[in-house]
Order: sequence, then C-alpha cells, then structure tokens
Amino acid sequence: MNTLKIGWSETDITPSKKVSLAGQFAERISQYIEKPLTATAFAVESGNEQMIMVSCDLVSVTWKLLCDVREALKDNTLGIDPEKIIISAIHTHTAYRPLGGQRCQVKGVISNYRTMLDGFLRPDQKYIEKENVSTNPDVATTEENHALLIEKLPKLIKDAWQNRTNGSFSNAFGRAAIGMCRRAAYTDGTAQMWGDTNTAVFTELEGGNDSGIELMFALDPDKKVTGIVVNLACPAQCVQHRLFVSPDFWGEVKVRLRKYFGEDIFMLPLCSAAGDQCPVDLIRWVEPESDLNDPNCKRNNPPKRKADPSMFDLAGMVKAGKRIANEIIDVYEEGLDEAQSSVNFEHRIVNMKLPIRRATLTEVNKAKEAIKAYLATKGNIDYNDVANLQIHLGILKRFELQEQLDTLTTEIHVVRMGTVAIASNPFELFLDYGNQIKARSSAEQTFLVQLANGAEGYLPTAKAEANGHYSAFIGSGQVGHIGGDLLVRETLQNIREMFE
Repeated sequence: MNTLKIGWSETDITPSKKVSLAGQFAERISQYIEKPLTATAFAVESGNEQMIMVSCDLVSVTWKLLCDVREALKDNTLGIDPEKIIISAIHTHTAYRPLGGQRCQVKGVISNYRTMLDGFLRPDQKYIEKENVSTNPDVATTEENHALLIEKLPKLIKDAWQNRTNGSFSNAFGRAAIGMCRRAAYTDGTAQMWGDTNTAVFTELEGGNDSGIELMFALDPDKKVTGIVVNLACPAQCVQHRLFVSPDFWGEVKVRLRKYFGEDIFMLPLCSAAGDQCPVDLIRWVEPESDLNDPNCKRNNPPKRKADPSMFDLAGMVKAGKRIANEIIDVYEEGLDEAQSSVNFEHRIVNMKLPIRRATLTEVNKAKEAIKAYLATKGNIDYNDVANLQIHLGILKRFELQEQLDTLTTEIHVVRMGTVAIASNPFELFLDYGNQIKARSSAEQTFLVQLANGAEGYLPTAKAEANGHYSAFIGSGQVGHIGGDLLVRETLQNIREMFE
C-alpha cells in the first residue's frame, strides 16, 4: 500500500452578468448575488491510482459539461487521468444551468416541453414568459455560462492535482435534521410533490429521511485539517424560488467552517441519494415570506405553526447551514479516529446499461387528447400551464426517445479508500435506493454522490411510480424502478468485490 497524496483547490464560477435561474417552472432572472458560486476539487493519489472529485454550486452537471472538461484535459502532462474525474452538483436552484447534451446518441433533437407545447397551440395562442429570459441581452446565455465553466473547471482540477502532498484522512459521522421527504401520500393511493398535509385524506409522507452526515477530514503531515468532505441526503434547496444567485445552505456552512478552522479550509459538499428529499417540513408547514410562483406549493390559509423558519426563506437557509456546520465542528471537537494514510485505494468506472422507462401507446394517445382538451379552454399560457401539462408532455417526449433507445448507458464510479466506499450516479436518486446501498455495503462507511457525471433526471421507487405526480412521472427521469434495482445491485457488487 502506498501513502496517500491529497490536494485541494477552489474557484469562483459566478457569472459577471445576470443569469436565468434554473430549476423551477416560473422563469426567473437573478437580481443580485447572495453569496458567490464556487467549485471545489479534491484530488487523491496513491501509487498508480487516482480520483479527482469536483463539487459545483450548480443545479446539475450535464454529460456535455463532463465531456468538455475531459477533452480540455486529455493531453495534460501532469498525469491526470480525465476518466477518473467525478463532477457533481449540489442541486441549488439559485444558479444557472450548463449546456445540455446526453450520453445517449439519438437521431435529431428530442423536443423539449416548450417546443412540444408550441405544436399544440392555436394560432391565437402564445406562451408568455414570466421573465424575459430568452431574448434579454442583460442575461448571460447558456452558452456563455457553459464557456465560463470550461474555462474554470480544467484549471481547478489541475491546481488541485498540483497541490497534492502527502496526507491522510479520518472518516467520521454526524447527524443533523436537514433532509425530509417532500412527497405527501393520500387515501386514494396518490402522492404529490410538496403536497398539502393539512387535509383529512393525507395518510403519510411517502418515504423516510436520512439525518446522517458522512464526513471525511483530510489532514496534512502535521495532522492539520486541510479540507472536509461532507455528504448528506438533501439537495441545496432552501431558497430555491428566490431571485438571487446563491449556493444555498452550503454557502452558510462554508462561512461558519472557515470562521472555526481558518479561511484556508476547503469543503467538498456532496449530495447523497435525495431525489424525494428537501429541507422543508411538510407536516409543520410554515408559510414562506413571499409568493413562490410554484403551483405545487400553494396553500389556502394554512394555520400558523410553531416550527423552524420557512425553509423557503433566507432565515431557514441560515438555520440549515448552522445545523450542519455546528455538527461538523462538534464531531471534530469530540475527537477524530486515527488517520488513515497507507490504505487500499481502488477506483472503478462502471458503465451500466439501465432500461429506459417506457410509455405505452394508450398513454401517448390519452396525453395528446388531454393536452388538446386543456388548451381548448385557455387563452395565452405560461409556466403554470406547463406545470399542469408536464405529465402529458413528458409521455410524448419519452415516446420520441424510446423509439431510438432501449437502455441508458450510465457512468458509475465506485471507489475504495481505506475503510470508506464512494459511489456515484447521475440521477436524482430516491432515498430508498441510497438506504439499500448503505445498509448492505461492505464498507465501514459509504459516501453516495448523486447528480454526478450527467443529469438523467429523477429515479423513483416503484411506490412513487404507482402514486404518480412530479418526480415520479414517466417524463421526470430516464429510468424507472427496474433500473433503480439494477443500480443498487451492481453498486453493491462492486463494493463487495473491492472489500473482499
């Protein structure tokens, strides 16, 4: 076994112009910067093996972004293997989106919802944007944002690699109540994302939650902490509807950690399996300070609750960040385990072929009729109508895709690093899958990283598919529960082989 070498780097990825904020139905333009967006790289080498993890304050990391970063590094003379790079997103909705582009090769262009909807509009109908994000010269284009990332990320990776020195790590565990299930289930066998629980037909939250925080403290030869890997099952979505640029609660965590450990400390935030999770407590609903412009979050005169501040507001964001940071500091002050420096280190890249979730002809025909019937009663339309029609538009979009594609080739990374396993996937993976992997893993501790090296949408459970609604619709993600089961099994098999 060889001694570990560890390097860190951080870069600012905040655009100089206003941006179209990604992740909601309503079009939003940033008005100011709450905190800068950053990307952080964590480079590890031992012998002939390596891993470079990059966490970005973005809503997603597309396959095209990954490929462009790898292309920029393909002829590097530093010894970096571009295939061993894992780039993930914290899934903040107060940032921009890089250029799309999926790994699967299809002929032509698969229609997006807006383009598809245009084909159903009458001559007297048109789509009205809430904010002019399409033709506003003051707003950075997707191409400009993507170019910024391609300028910044390769240099970030090189810097982290060149900064590596002999080091070690101590893995640890913390707990903080951050992520909670955001799907409410009802007596008729349905469920709703952000569903109202203050009704007699509410039965339960569809899934559970995971308050655990997987931690890894990287140490220099003098045992000083150089950086902290933080992995928890919740997307960065406290202020997800707001009109500013922000890394959400992770920005608050970083500020507090640097006050304690020093301004030179690095933090690598990683989102675990959390496709059905959020920071919002649906049981103790606290009304946000202003309109969210989200039809799924409407409440009619909700009762006042004694609870956390609304996790849709800045006060809630600060509270969540404070909880995470305080727990990390408490774990450190309680004392770390003996550091690991000479360890078994193996990094596997597994290209899994997962079956595409298909739409039936009956579903397609019903979707077309439903769209026509809906639009017949409307004048001009907006984001509310896209939200109402997304289930039908998603079925039509999936029908286009499935005629060309049977399986989705999915890049999964599985790493053994001493007593720790790390496994990535490109989905918004529902919590149950993550719990299955963690519960059955051969490792002492398992770090799961979703939305990594691609953005393939939600991967719901069989229960969620049966209950329906956003995040479980056919169009919500490329793969269904059959693929989710395969993902769990193959991930576990690779971890098992590494530790046996």
